[in-house]
Amino acid sequence: MSEDEEINEGGRPPLFETPEQLQEMIEEYFIEGVDKRTFVCGSGPNKYPVTVEIPTITGLCFYLGFESRQSFYDYEKRQGFSYTIKKARLRIEKLYEEQLQYGNSTGAIFALKNMDWKDKSEIDHSTLGEKIEFFILPASKIKE
Repeated sequence: MSEDEEINEGGRPPLFETPEQLQEMIEEYFIEGVDKRTFVCGSGPNKYPVTVEIPTITGLCFYLGFESRQSFYDYEKRQGFSYTIKKARLRIEKLYEEQLQYGNSTGAIFALKNMDWKDKSEIDHSTLGEKIEFFILPASKIKE
């Protein structure tokens, strides 16, 4: 074996050698690889078709050649790839968030919950560990 040959320590070779290669393919997905759906809006004589792009994490994974979403997420742990993966996920998350502003948002809500969004308010009423004491005064002590 020559000095220039790399020793394969097992496993599948990486799909992308550099973050730039991955970023180029991600941009290509958003330009020409996103699935499109046509919906009919309006009713009666006011019906009209609207074609919208439906970008998804799974669609992006298929387009990039990954066999699972987990393999895509694992790339985030590879040196230099974290920013590229996070930005691609954020781009799709943004589109789901925009869907909340109009029409049928149930699917967008479900997707965002799977992206760690929460649809509840959590209010911390603690006093940073200090005990809250309540005093109950007898009615005779309360001045009107």
